[in-house]
This record gives sequence, structure tokens and C-alpha cells, in this order.
Amino acid sequence: MFDRLSEGFNNAFRKLSGQSRLTEANIREAMDEVRTALLEADVQYDIVNDFCETVVQDALGEEVLKSVKPGQQMVGIVHKRLVELISQGDSQTPGILKASPGPTIIMACGLQGSGKTTTCAKLAGYLKKKNRSVLLAACDLQRPAAVEQLHTVADQVNRDIPSGPAVQFYGEPDKVAEYGKAVGVAVQVAQRAVLHAQKNNIDTVILDTAGRLHVNDDLMKELEAVRRTVQPHQIMLVVDAMTGQDAVNSARVFHERLAIDGVILTKFDSDTRGGAALTVKKVTGAPIKFIGVGEHLDKLEEFHAERIAGRILGMGDVVSLVEKAQEQVSDEDAERMAEKMAKGELTMDDFLDQMRSLRRMGPMKQLLGLLPGVGQMLKDVQIDDKQLDRVEGLVCSMTPEERRDVKVINHSRRKRIAAGAGQRQEAVGQLVKQFEMVSKMSKQMAGMSLKGRVKAAKELQQSGAAASLPGMAGLPGLGAGKRSTHTPSPKSRFKPRKRR
Repeated sequence: MFDRLSEGFNNAFRKLSGQSRLTEANIREAMDEVRTALLEADVQYDIVNDFCETVVQDALGEEVLKSVKPGQQMVGIVHKRLVELISQGDSQTPGILKASPGPTIIMACGLQGSGKTTTCAKLAGYLKKKNRSVLLAACDLQRPAAVEQLHTVADQVNRDIPSGPAVQFYGEPDKVAEYGKAVGVAVQVAQRAVLHAQKNNIDTVILDTAGRLHVNDDLMKELEAVRRTVQPHQIMLVVDAMTGQDAVNSARVFHERLAIDGVILTKFDSDTRGGAALTVKKVTGAPIKFIGVGEHLDKLEEFHAERIAGRILGMGDVVSLVEKAQEQVSDEDAERMAEKMAKGELTMDDFLDQMRSLRRMGPMKQLLGLLPGVGQMLKDVQIDDKQLDRVEGLVCSMTPEERRDVKVINHSRRKRIAAGAGQRQEAVGQLVKQFEMVSKMSKQMAGMSLKGRVKAAKELQQSGAAASLPGMAGLPGLGAGKRSTHTPSPKSRFKPRKRR
């Protein structure tokens, strides 16, 4: 999301990299780049000026550290102020608090087309993974098929996220016809949904209200009536991040009428300018609670200002990467895998399990972008996630014996595996060679010190095995030497040798 903004910040820091010390002249020159980047990201003009001037004053008053380069020192100053801009000193606990006595009532509101119904389902999935029982209540009686849509996504959450209590649904489709003819129908549905949750000891109720234009006074009054009657513990405003400052302006209006408790930014993974994410807290006073990072119903993350600021400045977000991994791999599985790696007993089945876990974490380019310093390197690199499909096809074409021990794969077996996966024989040989190399290196690294592991990892990288891992086409020796921006097609990778 922040590619262009990150590039602007990095250009500013590069201007300071060749300087021996920070001066007012080089600081202001660098901040001109930052100012331009923020304005292009659709951040409000006054906020941009205040931010840049504050950073300049901080940098001028900062004691110059001999052990730290000017560019690095500037990164620390900007990071601190960027966190303050995003969070505005907000100290609230992230996530959803649990009311006692229950049920916890969450009211979701937002503009038409902001992705509110899908976000309600994502929020239910987030709570489901935390072992909380959830009731999705369809209080949107205005939009055609809105009740059916919420019922559908509730079922989909249960399929996509098997762990935790099943998400339940409450709706009254027959009341849709009464909506507009009788006053307070949506309010009554919300009341009955809460009573249903109380009778069935359901932990949390999420009210999916009708999307509206914030200028429509009648529809806003309906929201106010729901709030007065049901008294939700938290009011969440769903905002489309792609609408830029329009999203911030609409959030301000909702906050004035409803006193919202938090904002959920949808489409955060899209190629947007990011101005809404940077300023919505400062303009509305309501904190960003969650961000939608993908289309799937498990793609909702807690918003952490420090981590987002780190991503913008190219510092990475290793904590989020670790959390994603922990969601997919249990401690027991991790220990078991570590033992097998130490003994050199990795099999193709283990490799397949790890690859599938990696895929569930998200697109490869997005995951690598969470590593410090890697985001800018990947800017012009195309990473082929479909290559993982081809690798999985090869592994699935192997027999159980071949998966346990790849050494038994001879010419005839390689030919059969390639035919089963619809690929060339060279692809099988390349996969086996990579697997053996990584397996051997993993065994060697198991008994090494941290320094030894770093050295071994560099050797693995320089050997070319790291560059040719699944989906990593066009990324030779990540972090070592120049990168290629050319991505070979699958056919060009496996050219048959010329006969002499």
C-alpha cells in the first residue's frame, strides 16, 4: 500500500547518507522529499507541514551521535513522529474488549460500498480464532439480498476457519418488506438479535447495519436510534482506504453523529496512496483498530502504529511476520520440524506441508516485504506465486516412497513424475537438487552458533539455491549483488540442451 510513500522517504534518507553530519540545510532538503511524498499520498496539507516542521526541529535539537550515521539518525527521528501521527498517542488495547456481563455488542457502520458486510464476517473470524462465540446479526434491511449475503459469509467463515466456536447467524428476511413502511424495524431486529445472544450464551454480537451516505439525515437518525436502544459497547466505522481524504471526511461526520470507538480500514493491501491511514486518527480522534489485508475472510489484522511506521520507512515488520507464522504452525509442529531438520530427516511431505503453510500466510512478495530492507528491493521484482502450484504438482505426482527418500528418483521415475504434473523432466531434477541442498544445509546449521548460521545462510544464498526457490524467479541472491528485474517464463527456465 505504501510503496510510493516509502520511496519518497527512502529518497530523503539517501540524500543524508553521504553527509558527515546533520545540518539545517541538508535536513530541510531531505524533508522537502518527505513533504512531496506525503502530499502525493493524499495527506492533508496542514498536517504535512506540521509533521515536516516538527521533524526538522527534532533533528536540529538532537544530539549528534558519533556511532550513528546521519541517515540512520534521521530514520529514528522520523519513525518516532510518524508513530505519533498515526496513533496520536492512543494507548487503547488493540482488538475487541470483552464486556462483562455479556454479550459484547459491536455495531458496524459505514458508507455504501465500503465493504462493511464482508468486514463484519472478517471480524467474526478474528474473534473465532480467539475462541470467542460470535453472532452475526443482519440489520441491513435496505440493500437487496444483504441478509442473504451476511448468512452466506457467516457459513464461509466457519468453512475457512475451522478452529474455535462456530459463527452463528441471526436474520429476519421477512422484515425487509416492512422496512421503509414502519419506523424502527431495523432497531427491533437489532434488539431481538441481542436477546437471542443472551438466551444462547453467545459471547459477542456484531450488528451489520445498512450502508448509507453520511449526508442522508434519515439514515443517520436510524443509526442513532440503534445506538440509543441497543447501547453497543463499541461502534466500528468501516472505511474504504482507496477513497483517500474522502474517507477521512466521512469518518469525521460519522464520529460527530455517533461518537465512533474505532475505524476499520478495508482494502489496505491495494495500491492506494495511504493518506487515510496516516490522518484518520488525527482528524477524527478515533483510532484505527483493524486493517483488511486481503479478500479472504481471515485477512483482518490488528492495527499497530509502530509496525505500520516501520513498513513505511523500510524497517520491515518482523513481529507481524512471526505472528502470521504462529497462526499457521503450532509450537509442537515447529519443534518436530526442528528435530527432523537437525537429524537430516526432512521429506518431501514435510516440504509440502511447509509450503502450504507459507501460502496460507499470504502472497510471497507481501511476506518478504515484512523483512527489514527487503521492501524496496522487491519494488520492481515480479515474484511468481503460481510457481508454487507447479512445485506442489510435482510433489503430488511422487509416490509415498519417493517423497520419503528423493534419492530413489531415477530417470524413469523422473519421467513419470514430470508427465503426471504436466511439466518437463528438468523441473523434477531441479526440485530434487534444491531440496537436497537445503536439507543438507539445515542439518549443518542445526548445531552451529548464530554467527555460523549467518555464514552458512550466505553460502546457501551464493550457491544459487535460495535464488531458485519456488516463486523466487527474478530474485537472484536476495540482498547480494544486483537484482534482475527480468522474470523468465516457465518455459524459458527449462530449455532442452542442444545435441552435439
